[in-house]
Amino acid sequence: MEETQPKSDSRSAGPALRFVAAALIVRGGEVLIGQRRPDQPMALQWEFPGGKIEAGESPEQALARELDEELGIKATIGPRVTHIRHNYRHGGAVDLLFFAVHEFSGEIENRIYNQFRWVRLEDLPGYEFLAADRGLIRDLAAGKLL
Repeated sequence: MEETQPKSDSRSAGPALRFVAAALIVRGGEVLIGQRRPDQPMALQWEFPGGKIEAGESPEQALARELDEELGIKATIGPRVTHIRHNYRHGGAVDLLFFAVHEFSGEIENRIYNQFRWVRLEDLPGYEFLAADRGLIRDLAAGKLL
């Protein structure tokens, strides 16, 4: 596999590359997934909790902040599971770092999703995930990574 290096592109600026940290919150053989709201871009598609890494934050710090904001939990961020860079057809791009989360305190509250649910890893392919997550979904369902 060839390593991709950033290239300067003078054709058009387009949307900037977004750096995102996401959590694979695991409980037994299940993982927590959230469905985007109907009023959001990529409406009603499923994703893993997380969000944008802000300036000055490490990916782990960003993820801990996002999980507090989105779900109301204090999470212990575990090891990095995988890294994905995805270019969307509309020109946007996202750089995703996925971390395992096996421990957290607090009751999970749905603060941003249409709905969320615990799903067995092998059942993940039955949900319509964001395009950037689909390769990861196949690997998780096949018993790889976690």
